[in-house]
Parts: sequence; structure tokens; C-alpha cells
Amino acid sequence: QVQLVESGGGLVQPGKSLRLSCAPFGFTFSSAWMTWVRQAPGKGLEWVSRIDSDGGRAWLADSVKGRFTISRDNAKNTLVLQMNSLTVEDTALYYCVKDLGGDDFWGQGTQVIVSS
Repeated sequence: QVQLVESGGGLVQPGKSLRLSCAPFGFTFSSAWMTWVRQAPGKGLEWVSRIDSDGGRAWLADSVKGRFTISRDNAKNTLVLQMNSLTVEDTALYYCVKDLGGDDFWGQGTQVIVSS
């Protein structure tokens, strides 16, 4: 059974950092392109970052470029989103998604709240 378990969210002050993790179960992680998608309160879904199956290529939305980094460790079955210099606009529910746009599967999400 496919599962994606996100962790690492929480309440943080503006300018601080958070590290989100996603643990995959039930599929071959090393074959999947992985994406982080977020949804801010009262807004639609926003694509944040994507990484290819072996971690060789990664893409970031303009809104997070220079502040966020996506990475993966296929040996440890872990996907990470390192978020630095957080702003209140980064407040959202962050989802880890397997193969977005294809045979996709979404995690339950982890909440990030950036507030002073």
C-alpha cells in the first residue's frame, strides 16, 4: 500500500528555518519523481519544488528560489525540503507528492505556520 508520511512542520518565526521530510512506503522510491506542493489558507494549490528520480535534477518555484532546497536520499528512502528565510507567505499545508501528473499519490501534509 502506497503511503507518504510528511513530518517537520510547525510554528516558526519569520526568518527562521524548517526542514520537512517525507517518508515513502509501498513503492519503489528510487523510481519516482517527487514534488512538494503547498496550500495556503484560503488559497489554491501551489507547486513548490520537484526532484527527479535519482536526485540529479531539481526545480524550484520562483517564490521559493534561493530560500528552499529539495533533496533526496534513495538509499535511506527520504525526501527533504529545507526551508530557510521563511516568511509569513510560506504559511501553508505542505504535501509530498509521488509522480505528480502521472500515477500520483499525495501524503496527508504537514502544517507550516510562519508567525511572529
